[in-house]
Amino acid sequence: MKIASISENQNIEKRIAITPEIAKKYISLGIEVSLPENYANHLGFKDEEYKAFGVSILKDENEIIKNADVIVQLGFLNNDKISLLKENQTFIGVLSPYDNKDKINSLVEKNINTFSLDLLPRITRAQSMDILSSQANLAGYKAVVESFAKFEKAIPMMMTAAGTIPAAKVLVVGAGVAGLQSIATAKRMGAIVFATDVRMASKEQVESLGGKFLTIEDAENLETEGGYAKEASDDFKKKQEELLSETLKKIDIVICTALIPGKKAPLIIKEKMINNMKAGSIIYDLAAIQGGNTAHTEVDKVVDKNGVKIMGETNILNKLPTSASNLYAKNVFNFVSNLYDKENKKMNINLEDEIIEKTLIK
Repeated sequence: MKIASISENQNIEKRIAITPEIAKKYISLGIEVSLPENYANHLGFKDEEYKAFGVSILKDENEIIKNADVIVQLGFLNNDKISLLKENQTFIGVLSPYDNKDKINSLVEKNINTFSLDLLPRITRAQSMDILSSQANLAGYKAVVESFAKFEKAIPMMMTAAGTIPAAKVLVVGAGVAGLQSIATAKRMGAIVFATDVRMASKEQVESLGGKFLTIEDAENLETEGGYAKEASDDFKKKQEELLSETLKKIDIVICTALIPGKKAPLIIKEKMINNMKAGSIIYDLAAIQGGNTAHTEVDKVVDKNGVKIMGETNILNKLPTSASNLYAKNVFNFVSNLYDKENKKMNINLEDEIIEKTLIK
């Protein structure tokens, strides 16, 4: 069996799907690996490093795709490359099926086995493949680092002969994987941290990290069976808005992470709330690419509203591409290993396996 990956458009995606360490693991399973020249040069992984493990380094990306049984990427190939895919090949990536229905349908119609890793079920056996968790962890960490870099005051409390500098107050909106890592990072750096989430199950997790969970009186638990947040009722939104309006008046840095799978990000921090925040405050919106959690989020811009800086990027993980690639490649390897029939050296698409059944787009 042959597995391959080609270069992403580095203007929008610096991560890679196969690192040298993971290429070695594929080859140890008896899987041939093909990559284009300079595939990971930008991350410091040279072609010679791959070749040393037995990887075929080729010039022609079209030939790589045509000859592969399995192609692994971060997202979609461009249209010219997609047209090269043929029946019974397997294509694996983070395909955002809610946003790319037409592209996915074209692959399914050609009988290409199409797997989207953002559809992985939240079960114990899938944890080693969970790309959303591994990447969100890094995003939550980096959002705090980026926010603190823009904040023009000290973060931890400092006691000096000239007086005391109070600790910065951080609010994390959404206590999923990214939010919990944001809480942990902000606490490690000396901030006082508050957090809010529509899922009441997250209260214990927030408090275990040293954060204070902001609760709404008579709150409903808005959690799906898969552990994700679902949309709140109008009554809940009103109560949440009142709580946030008061809280934000004393907050220095806000990290927004609230997302609803398959839908536009919920608008949580409205214009009047921002107007009541202190000048010099920072909002980092990790939901920017899906519309943002604030009234003024603009992707890849720092918006200044009365001295409050609002930030959000297309892909924050481009600032941690090596760490993100190492985790992503391991997740993908574990996923492929689950599909791979070692005895017959081919893919085994067993729809009785929940992981395979949930991620295969039909």
